[in-house]
Amino acid sequence: MNSIEIFSGAGGLAKGLELAGVEHKALVEWNADACNTLRKNYGDAFVFQGDIRDFDFSCYKDQNVDIIAGGPPCQPFSLGGKSKGFDDSRDMFPSAVSSIRTLLPKAFIFENVKGLLRNSFKEYFNYIILQLTYPDIELKSDDWLENLILLQKVDTEQSYSRTKYNVSHTLVNAADYGVPQKRERVIIVGFRDDLHIDWKFPEPTHSEDSLLWEKYVSGEYWTKHNIPNQDDTFLNSTMRKRLLDKYGMWKPELKPWQTIRDAFNKLGEPDNQAGEHSLRLGAKSYPGHTGSNIDEPSKTIKAGSHGVPGGENMVRFNDGNTRYLSVLEAKRIQTFPDNYVITGAWSEAMRQLGNAVPVKLAHVVGSSVAEAIRMAG
Repeated sequence: MNSIEIFSGAGGLAKGLELAGVEHKALVEWNADACNTLRKNYGDAFVFQGDIRDFDFSCYKDQNVDIIAGGPPCQPFSLGGKSKGFDDSRDMFPSAVSSIRTLLPKAFIFENVKGLLRNSFKEYFNYIILQLTYPDIELKSDDWLENLILLQKVDTEQSYSRTKYNVSHTLVNAADYGVPQKRERVIIVGFRDDLHIDWKFPEPTHSEDSLLWEKYVSGEYWTKHNIPNQDDTFLNSTMRKRLLDKYGMWKPELKPWQTIRDAFNKLGEPDNQAGEHSLRLGAKSYPGHTGSNIDEPSKTIKAGSHGVPGGENMVRFNDGNTRYLSVLEAKRIQTFPDNYVITGAWSEAMRQLGNAVPVKLAHVVGSSVAEAIRMAG
């Protein structure tokens, strides 16, 4: 099974699909530093650096591409950005739709920010979904609203017989799938209608309640990390009562959310040596930038359009001290393998990681999609 990945970035989605048994035919990315990262990990042959609008997808028509995957730039829809949406020149969804229209893969996987589901973007999001559903429909107008009306009309026709995709979207929290990070993202998945695939998004495997249970009821979390459990705090007794009232004496079924401390297991503190685990000084805590608690999943690691936000890329310890994450620590929070190389200086490496899809989440989705295709024959 093979794929083409567009807007590849540092390769989080690509790595997850690779772990799911998918072979990459091309990795398309415009950012030079991200392309250097991709080349370090995948070699030169499959990395295409440049504007996706200049990439010739038609060259791959005879290669039976099974999956197209990628993360179209999310800044136009980000809750932390200017939120221009379809009026933003960085909106690359039209190019994503064009890749589907050209290659008609068996399935596609796209990832984007939670802000895409804002009520103010509702019509445009519907436009994206309808384009992906009916990729053969030729859209001639420069006005997307006119195109939306055309697609809505097609969607009501019973006689439509051309290529169609069954498209679904889901808002997920990466922490619910074992990623040590509270990262909410929209996942859009489509299967070609002629395959008759009835697919549902994978169910969560981890939960916050399970982590709280191990902290405040069983104490397993603290035992695992050789930390004294301070049972006498008001928070602990209140939380224990709430959990026991909810579950009785039975532990929640799902696995516990993974914390930063879990992710850093056996890693040791950053040092003053060069490399991905070098210490970066200067972290400061102030209102709104307090860092991520080491005994919780990390806040969402962000790229930031004006440098790296301090709060999201710092870890906060129980004594109140904070420090910046090393690149290696950020890789673990994004569930990249330790031997996966992120190129560039700290700020650039963190930008790449902030834009990446967590590898474990990509693996979960990619495995489910690939298995559905295999089962369909």
